[in-house]
Amino acid sequence: MQTASSLRGSVDSPVTGIAGTLRRTGLISRVARGSAWIALGYLTSQALRLGANLILTRLLFPEAFGLMALVTVFIVGLSMFSDIGIGPSISQSKRGDDPDFLNTAWTIQVIRGFGLWLVSCALAWPAAQFYAEPLLAILLPLAGLAMVVSGFDTTRIETAHRHLLLGRVTGLDLISQIIGIVAMIALAIAFQSVFALVAGNLVGVAARLILMHHHLPGAPNRFRWERAAARELLHFGKWIFASTAFGFCSSQGDKAILGKFLTLSMLGIYNIGFFLASFPIQLGYALTGRILIPIYRESPVGASRDDRTRVRKMRFVLTGTLLGLVLFMAFLGPFLVALLYDARYAPAGAIVAAIACIQIPQIIGMSYDQAALAAGDSKGFCLLSCARAVIQLSLLLAGTMTYGLVGAMVGMGIAALAVHPLIIWLAVRHRVWDMQHDLVFAVMGGSLGGLALWLNLDAILALR
Repeated sequence: MQTASSLRGSVDSPVTGIAGTLRRTGLISRVARGSAWIALGYLTSQALRLGANLILTRLLFPEAFGLMALVTVFIVGLSMFSDIGIGPSISQSKRGDDPDFLNTAWTIQVIRGFGLWLVSCALAWPAAQFYAEPLLAILLPLAGLAMVVSGFDTTRIETAHRHLLLGRVTGLDLISQIIGIVAMIALAIAFQSVFALVAGNLVGVAARLILMHHHLPGAPNRFRWERAAARELLHFGKWIFASTAFGFCSSQGDKAILGKFLTLSMLGIYNIGFFLASFPIQLGYALTGRILIPIYRESPVGASRDDRTRVRKMRFVLTGTLLGLVLFMAFLGPFLVALLYDARYAPAGAIVAAIACIQIPQIIGMSYDQAALAAGDSKGFCLLSCARAVIQLSLLLAGTMTYGLVGAMVGMGIAALAVHPLIIWLAVRHRVWDMQHDLVFAVMGGSLGGLALWLNLDAILALR
């Protein structure tokens, strides 16, 4: 883990702080160390989530998880529909270590947090009416308070991410998660209500805020509005804003649509299955989102043969590891569900197998799009996000209306295949596409994924 001196001055003195550290530390070593911290943090976080999930499924009822899934759709949706890319802006900007730039970014972030909470209050009653769930009118404003709290998160977090110095951030994240989980379980024992999930999450977010402010070195953020910094942030962020709005449709659209067609109990079971199946791809997004922008920024693929070779090796290792994990879930997910959960959650096993196979095309293409952001091409990234959202939601809705849950998953699978040529288009545009990589893993993933689907076909068809 990094010492305080390795990060000290990251905000108020870049030359003696992080920037000085960078001159003494090579890109490859920082990438390796950063990847290790991200992977360790993510796997530990998922293990904690799984442990909490197993405890909470025995304290609460499936309908509680279905209701929480709907709350999550709205809260994540608000966050993504208003995201202007503060993190990517800091990561790719030449002024990413400038205190005026960072404080302006923090000021925008705080204002955004309060605005999101007000919108969550405004949406509470209409959401309760649309889904015929009166509790949403209370749960949404309470859950929305987490966005106010997280709006005050220090930009020192993003500075550490920018320079791949992630040890301390990872440790503090995990501590805050543990605090939130303990609060969630204690409240569930005391009240046996879905409110335990919402309130426990709020405790975890508040714990993260306090820990990051007190234990990350550097000057605290202050309210600041520099016009040049704000203009750069908003110019870069206008396409990120649209991209994350479309990203919400891709990542949460299934729950938003299925929430209207499935019972709360079945939606809760689907959410558990999706959680188990998606941990490899979420690990991949955590790695690519934090690691690849610095790699593409500091070691552009088109610059030299060594750069191309370095990035290619990294891509093969990343895709191979993630594909192995997702195939593990495709084959053994049903067994794990039967082992870990009681009989009420048995259908989640088939959902794990199906969702894991659906995600194989996404894993193959996930290392390409960050090259666009590293090059400042947030518009190209936005166009890809838009196309992905339109294709996925259209096929998901058509499949759900025709064949229920099974049709929804078929629609998502076809959409994943249809989007890949567009990913290739963006990769070619930024000279990062590797045809051999795609062919190797398409053959491997397609054959083994097809076998996993065949072995679980009866259980998957029974979900309809």
